[in-house]
Amino acid sequence: MKLSLAALTSLLLVQGLLADVPTPIITIKEAGPVPGAIEPHDPANNPLGLVLLTTTPPPAGIVSLNAPYPAVGSVERLDPALDTLLAADATLEKLAEGFTWSEGPLWVADPAHLLFSDVPENRVYQWQDGAGISVFLEPSGFTGTIYKGKERGSNGLTFDRQGRLVLCQHGDRRVARLAADGKSFSTIVDRFEGKRFSSPNDLCFDRAGNLFFTDPPYGLPSDTKQQIAFNGVYRLGTDGKLTVITRELDRPNGIALSPDERTLYVGSTHDPKPVIMAFTLKPDGSVASSRVFFDATELIARTHRRGGFDGMKIDTHGNLWATGPGGLVILSPAGKHLGSLLTGQPTANCAFGGADGKTLFITANHWLLRIKTNATDAGR
Repeated sequence: MKLSLAALTSLLLVQGLLADVPTPIITIKEAGPVPGAIEPHDPANNPLGLVLLTTTPPPAGIVSLNAPYPAVGSVERLDPALDTLLAADATLEKLAEGFTWSEGPLWVADPAHLLFSDVPENRVYQWQDGAGISVFLEPSGFTGTIYKGKERGSNGLTFDRQGRLVLCQHGDRRVARLAADGKSFSTIVDRFEGKRFSSPNDLCFDRAGNLFFTDPPYGLPSDTKQQIAFNGVYRLGTDGKLTVITRELDRPNGIALSPDERTLYVGSTHDPKPVIMAFTLKPDGSVASSRVFFDATELIARTHRRGGFDGMKIDTHGNLWATGPGGLVILSPAGKHLGSLLTGQPTANCAFGGADGKTLFITANHWLLRIKTNATDAGR
């Protein structure tokens, strides 16, 4: 496993228990608490540790571009409300290229850098302004030896409430936490009612530490039978209880919570039904009701743009920034289409970051992009 930051002296603060190195995909060794339980933060048991990370250059074909970064794509403005979110001169910039399928961007504030997955390549990359791309973590999603599929690596990335890196791992078919040793993973959850997940895809935590995630079959190897009869959206409570949010979506993908955490949004990459669903949550995390928040059927028919709803983020005002047809669509809290960022590439995911939190980073197929905005992330 290879890890990196911009320089040999860079330090990453990691909280948590050391974990055993997991065994290959069919059986995964657990460390610490019972599988399925999310650990509460206990400074006595989870002391703050320092891990020294070394720089690893990217493989051949990965190109880090230099400032001034080249402009790509365009901004489509459909409603005056977009002007409060994007300045008139806001431009998509290409930061790097050469990836196989970039995904799961996550901003790290100190030292300032972006992490993101390259799913087929089984890596997490790091981008840092002025330093470019390096390999942060390899392997990132499959720790076994033989994988007969196309998407073995990590996908969605996030931090838990204690600041530990949590990954959706396609190849290992689980949600896992990078251990404090910086070299191994501990399983957070890998099965429902005794049956293995297909390939957890995207995830988010609420402020209390409850975990929401999606499980479509995109990373399931061709020689492996799907064990769960549906492609689910799940909630794992801090008490270790795993519940189904919905089993009705054919390809649940991106997932995000509203600023008040009363609504869970889930994007679908199922071509016949290109929708974002909104699930109203009860205080206990169960679903009170659901509705179609945005249906892109008419948009696709009119523009012939391609791309299902993949990763998404929500700003402090409740606007959705959701990758989808043509690149990324920007939706008001009422579901009104305010405009689009037309990347010119299949587009997978996005994340707010930068020094002021107002830069939107976008993973778009072979590219890593960014655009300056007037919005900030809702806080997760």
